[in-house]
Amino acid sequence: MTIRVLLVDDQDLMRRGLHRLLELEPGIEVVGAAASGDAALALLEHIDVDVALVDARMPGMTGVELIARLTRDHPGVNALVLTTFDEDEFVFGSLRAGARGFLLKDASPEALVAAIRSAAHGGTVIDGQVASRVLARVGTPPAPTSALPGLSAREDEVARLVATGASNQEIARRLFLTEGTVKNHVSAALRKLGLRDRTQLALAYSRAGDR
Repeated sequence: MTIRVLLVDDQDLMRRGLHRLLELEPGIEVVGAAASGDAALALLEHIDVDVALVDARMPGMTGVELIARLTRDHPGVNALVLTTFDEDEFVFGSLRAGARGFLLKDASPEALVAAIRSAAHGGTVIDGQVASRVLARVGTPPAPTSALPGLSAREDEVARLVATGASNQEIARRLFLTEGTVKNHVSAALRKLGLRDRTQLALAYSRAGDR
């Protein structure tokens, strides 16, 4: 399957550079480029897009606002932030708006391509420089009313502790379980929620807590 990418960045040089980079990648096609959120939404009326690569800070409609619009009006488009700004308002704002990932512009070409492929298949990718802040922000488990659906009581309990950044060993000690049992509960929670890893699980709880 060819991944159709829309580039959204107010800097012409960045759009051109990304286009040239991505056109060399097999299975990826840049189907459009826009200098603003409004222009991106207009393009989406005429083209099919799998992944929108969005800058966080742009004149007029911000990247966060655009992602929120994509989530609401174009749920088939997976938004991936690529920006030089790693302020919390952009990191957490974009993730809460529905972004599939957050990368800084100093990411390697390989990391960017991998993130696009992951986002196209519903994965979540967080730049290593900001991942620890994301996990720290979701360190306090949300109230029981924000529990994610589909988990057993024990899976929910284990998953909440994962969202605090606790290791399997720490969770086992707190819940009086074996590490193997904890690992099984984590795997079951990921499978039921359609998530790939512990970072995605923590983000899922963050989003559930904000609803």
